[in-house]
Amino acid sequence: MLGISELAVLLVVVIVVLGAKRLPELARSAGKAARILKSEARAMRSDGTPDADGGAPRIVRAAPGDVVETRSSPGPDGDARR
Repeated sequence: MLGISELAVLLVVVIVVLGAKRLPELARSAGKAARILKSEARAMRSDGTPDADGGAPRIVRAAPGDVVETRSSPGPDGDARR
């Protein structure tokens, strides 16, 4: 955690690097970004999808007769086995 003296030094460095004129604009854009992030997080929590409420996981099994294609690997002589 940062103490008072560390925060003061950090503030002075930010003012020197960015300049006093750009500091309010930076704070305003950071506030907008935080507001957007907060509203998106709230929307995700209240989405209401059935999967989001911790329901039981579904197990999907292959139906009989499903075809699975595999690639053949080259043999010792360089030809593909079939």
